Amino acid sequence: MEIVKSTRHQKIIGDFGESLLCNWFSRSGFEVTIVDHTGIDVVAFNPNTGQRLGISVKSRTRGKGTETSSVNIFSYRKGKNDRQKVIDACKAFACDPCIAIYIESSEIADLFVLSLKHYDRVYRGNTNRAIDDWKMGEKYRKKYEIDPDIKHIHIAFSASSWNW
Repeated sequence: MEIVKSTRHQKIIGDFGESLLCNWFSRSGFEVTIVDHTGIDVVAFNPNTGQRLGISVKSRTRGKGTETSSVNIFSYRKGKNDRQKVIDACKAFACDPCIAIYIESSEIADLFVLSLKHYDRVYRGNTNRAIDDWKMGEKYRKKYEIDPDIKHIHIAFSASSWNW
């Protein structure tokens, strides 16, 4: 099924990515909430370990032919420092900084969750770039699959009668 985005799709997909993340944390025993704060979108607390996570969620919909396009995570352009906003918010709320990336296409969706520290250590690459990204090519997807420090949910969509 071809994806045709509505005028509000960015807002809808952003909310959906946050809600999906909250669902998986909740069903894993975490106390979790969506927050409206610069830098983070979700706070999750593990009552068994006392760990508190501050999570920046990036959600994207990819149309046919763009499924392997990278997702921009942090921008450093025009005086922006999105990474620092995450770090500052996590410091204010005593959270460990994390990132979550939700990417969907017409047939599948993936949710990846990892600490900012792990992203920096393994996936960030050149720190002098204007944008940090999350690569979605086959080579990286295979790497993510075997990385025990990345939490990953894969969803397959199947619509039997959804043509309007």
